[in-house]
Amino acid sequence: MEELARMPLIGDKAPAFEAVTTQGNISFPADYEGKWVILFSHPADFTPVCTTEFMTFGSMLGEFEALNVQLVGLSVDSLYAHIAWLRKIQELEWNGKKNIEVTFPLIEDIRMEVAKKYGMIQPAASNTQAVRAVFVIDPKGIIRAILYYPLSTGRNFDEIKRLVIALQKADSDNVATPADWRPGDDVIVPTAGSCGTAKERMESKDEDMYCLDWFLCFKKEKK
Repeated sequence: MEELARMPLIGDKAPAFEAVTTQGNISFPADYEGKWVILFSHPADFTPVCTTEFMTFGSMLGEFEALNVQLVGLSVDSLYAHIAWLRKIQELEWNGKKNIEVTFPLIEDIRMEVAKKYGMIQPAASNTQAVRAVFVIDPKGIIRAILYYPLSTGRNFDEIKRLVIALQKADSDNVATPADWRPGDDVIVPTAGSCGTAKERMESKDEDMYCLDWFLCFKKEKK
């Protein structure tokens, strides 16, 4: 019985690989050093849910690039199937999206080497198709978030974008983000490490900070 590779986890270095894509050969994640990367898999080309996802990702490409994010797709189809499918996508119109040109790399993974390395093949779901996995990788090549969707369910791309922005906010300002956080909302000040510090937080004169209790303090975002 073939042994499956250990699935990479949040905080791990993104497993390295070389691959052929619709945009040429890539060395991952080395080629994307200094950029955030969304590495995502889909079950198969020329399938309905995947088509709507690629039309959505393609239409949002500029939004992700503005966040210093590179999109990289993958399925176990051939390069020729990828190219034919992406050409067909340009001819389709759905949900206000049309003439969508997918210019981000789409990895050919016929032997499922990359998919297995990233835990995208899950035998209970399918032995021949990658599930809908999303890996958010930071500029240092570290996996920061992982999302999995079943074959039947299309992804929420607004949430994927929100997740990246929240991670970038946490890194830049040393804060956390509350439930349903959106850019411009107040953020959470990390929990104090000692009772003394907690008391100082509660009694802080910082007008931008307010606490609901010693363990839950917020910082107002400037509008």
